[in-house]
Amino acid sequence: MQSNKENLQILFEDNHIVVVNKRAGDITQGDKTGDKPLSEVVKEYIKDKYNKPGNVFLGVVHRLDRPTSGIIIFARTSKSLERLNKMLRDKNIHKTYWAVVKSHPEKKVDSLINFLKKDPKKNKSFVYKKEISGSKKAILHYKTIKKLDNYSLLEIDLETGRHHQIRTQLSEIGHPIKGDLKYGFPRSNKGGSIHLHARKIQFTHPVNKEEIKLTAPTPNDSIWNACK
Repeated sequence: MQSNKENLQILFEDNHIVVVNKRAGDITQGDKTGDKPLSEVVKEYIKDKYNKPGNVFLGVVHRLDRPTSGIIIFARTSKSLERLNKMLRDKNIHKTYWAVVKSHPEKKVDSLINFLKKDPKKNKSFVYKKEISGSKKAILHYKTIKKLDNYSLLEIDLETGRHHQIRTQLSEIGHPIKGDLKYGFPRSNKGGSIHLHARKIQFTHPVNKEEIKLTAPTPNDSIWNACK
């Protein structure tokens, strides 16, 4: 189901940035599917709301995988895009994720350190214990914040931002994300989503330097609702 202006969930908006709670299934920006990306939906929203003639500038600061939901920042000016890109490179944008995973990890709190190598043809990353040619070091920290009968809700902080990092590393320890067929969960979710959500973000506003902390509500389904 594609997003449109009517079901956009705006978490923060001013003249410089707009922060959106992406729905699972939306693509962040255009790809080979030809499906309408979230970036275009946000452009239409800005154009309509502010009666802007001509093309609307919107910079994509970062992305989320299509089946993932949660917080995405878009830049409304080239100046804020440039500054946010630098903040991202310098690791000054702090993101926290929630993931519902299969069963219960043995360690309630742990750090996972692996080497990941992306296979572009399969659009998949593979885990290695040691560095190999073309691999990149991947570090994440998780803690269990709720146990359900068959699942656990983990809160995850990334130290590195690798392709499919959370999905790959959690699968490697035997706890794939609910619905994530690509990384070993046995059943898909309705609509092709996975239970991975960019829950919180914290950063300094690129222009007025205010500290911004935002939390994105989880999708409305029985498992996410049981996590509240």
